[in-house]
Amino acid sequence: MQIKIAMRHGHLSDEYQQIIREKTEKLLHFFDRITMIEVTVDLHQDRHKAVEIKVDAEHKHDFVVQVSENGEVMMLVDKAVDKMKHQIHRYKEKLQDHRRDPSTGQGPVSE
Repeated sequence: MQIKIAMRHGHLSDEYQQIIREKTEKLLHFFDRITMIEVTVDLHQDRHKAVEIKVDAEHKHDFVVQVSENGEVMMLVDKAVDKMKHQIHRYKEKLQDHRRDPSTGQGPVSE
C-alpha cells in the first residue's frame, strides 16, 4: 500500500507528515483491500485550512473525504480519518446486506 501526502500553499514538517502517515495507515485495520491513500493538506493564508483524503481500494471506486474549516491541521486530519472510517464501515455494511435475501431482508433460511 502506498501513501502520498501533498501540500498546497505551505509546507508541513517531516514530523507532521509522519504523524499523518501513521494516522492514515490505521485505515487498513478497517478495510484490508486499500491500495493507495492520498492526503492533500491545503494551508490557506487566512487560517482556513482543508484536508482531503482519497482512498483507492481493490474492486471499488474511490472513497473521498474533505474537511475544511479553521483550526489545527492535525485536528482536521483526525476528523477526515474519522469520516473515512465511517464511509468504509457503511460500504462494508452495504456489502454484507447485499448478501442477504432481498425479499425478506434476512439471511438465507436453512430448512
